[in-house]
Parts: sequence; structure tokens; C-alpha cells
Amino acid sequence: MAPDLTSHPGVTAVRAALTERGFEAELRVLPDAVRTAQAAADALGITPAEIANSLVFKGIGADGTETPILVMASGGHRVDTAHVAGVLGMSALERADPDFVRTHTGMAIGGVAPVGHPTPLRTLVDTDLAAYAEVWAAAGHSHTVFRTTYADLLTLTGGTPTTVVG
Repeated sequence: MAPDLTSHPGVTAVRAALTERGFEAELRVLPDAVRTAQAAADALGITPAEIANSLVFKGIGADGTETPILVMASGGHRVDTAHVAGVLGMSALERADPDFVRTHTGMAIGGVAPVGHPTPLRTLVDTDLAAYAEVWAAAGHSHTVFRTTYADLLTLTGGTPTTVVG
């Protein structure tokens, strides 16, 4: 049986962000946590490539400043951090630790959604997601996902279409 997550802060933030942007996405609560693209795909009966993974990185500027970067990557991809850093004009792109992710998204790794963060994050959206009529993204908790499209991800996040593999 799926847990009742209607009042979970992450899920509430995602619902509010979607509504604020005029989207009525179908949120689905899954009986088990889906912390990986493979687990989410298995639960939904789709391929990992149809999962829009919300991956948070630390973008390192030339002066050493750290900026949170959200990469919405197809679950079938491993992000080429050197390539993406170059696209962003940054010195490096490093995987963020759980505290950095929670600070900048308000959500735990495994449930990070493309929206609902305390402040909007600079976002890149993997162009390979455009190959699918619909994709699924996390919805603020490791048990929740929502159905969307590549075009809607771009609109929802204000993201930049980007090839995330070199």
C-alpha cells in the first residue's frame, strides 16, 4: 500500500509550483521508494530513458564560487560533467552532497523534483528526453512521481535544452 504523502513538504511544494505555473500534472504515489531511474522505470513499466532524473551538481566558477545546477537528465544517461561544465562556462561540475541538495532544493536525493525549490535553480534539460511523448519526474519525495513532457519540463523549469553526454 502506498503511503499518504499529500501533506509531505516536498510534495506540497511541487504541487504548488505546478499549480502556480498552470499545470495540473498527474502525481502518482508509489508503494516503494524509487531512488534510481531503474527503480522508477520498473515501478512505472517504462524504460529508464523515459525518467527525467533531477540531478543537482555544484557548478564551480573560475573564482571558486559554487552555484547549484539542476540537470534534468534522461535516466538512460550518465551526465558528462566536463562537457556540461564547458557548456555552462564553468571550471568544473561536481556531484553535490546530500546537504547541498537539500539546502538548495528543500528535498532529499531520490525525491528531487524539477520544481518546488526555495529559489529557482539554473536548469539544463537533456535534449534526449524530447524523443518521448511523455516522461516521468520525481515529485518531492522518493515515493512520488509525476507525468510530464520534454516541452513542459522546459517551460516549468525555465531550463535550457542541452546535450548532457559528451
